[in-house]
Amino acid sequence: MKVEFDEDVCIGMFQCVAEWDAFEENKSTGKADLADSEEVEDGVFVREVPDDAELDAKFAARTCPVDAIKIYDDDGEQLIP
Repeated sequence: MKVEFDEDVCIGMFQCVAEWDAFEENKSTGKADLADSEEVEDGVFVREVPDDAELDAKFAARTCPVDAIKIYDDDGEQLIP
């Protein structure tokens, strides 16, 4: 499972931070950061989701009010949103 985070879409509500510890509050930008991620295009970050964090990652994506977080299965199919 992979998570994709679009920093440009993020509005800094930080609900994702409360749901999964891979998201961190960045006070200098007013947006969240996705730890241990790789920037795959300008402002879009991707990382693998550990098996024991899949539920937390899904909750983080579901709580994002602007859908800045997407979850994909191992086949590349989008699960959330």
